[in-house]
Amino acid sequence: MQISTRFTIGMHTLLCIAYFDGKHRTTSKFIAGSVNANPVVIRRALVQLKDAGLIDVAAGTGGASLAKPASEITMLDVFDAVESVEGELFNFHESPNPECPVGKNMHALLDERLHEAQEALRSNLAQTTLADLLAELSGLATRAS
Repeated sequence: MQISTRFTIGMHTLLCIAYFDGKHRTTSKFIAGSVNANPVVIRRALVQLKDAGLIDVAAGTGGASLAKPASEITMLDVFDAVESVEGELFNFHESPNPECPVGKNMHALLDERLHEAQEALRSNLAQTTLADLLAELSGLATRAS
């Protein structure tokens, strides 16, 4: 199983919006240039981020802006906004063989561990804000110039 690129595209999009705030209009075309993706992909991400209350989008070519301070937006907020994971992150195969000593015990062996792994991921993502990433990005951008 793999988490889709929607998450990293959502993060990239928000970082562009915040980083270029006041310096450049962050339109889907502009952001697509940074992501190296089709602007349609970025427009889909913008809609999801807007629906989650993370950004505001000006009609036409006005661009996007953060709807709240970067310090109040976590990676978990972005994950929840753009990934379509409902319920458990790990999809368990439906019918392990109850006659097999391995099959009949799969849920007992894995259910709690997989739930704990999902909670660890969510907890980790909740600890990093967009502001944290922007500060790190500024340091990296400064060293690269």
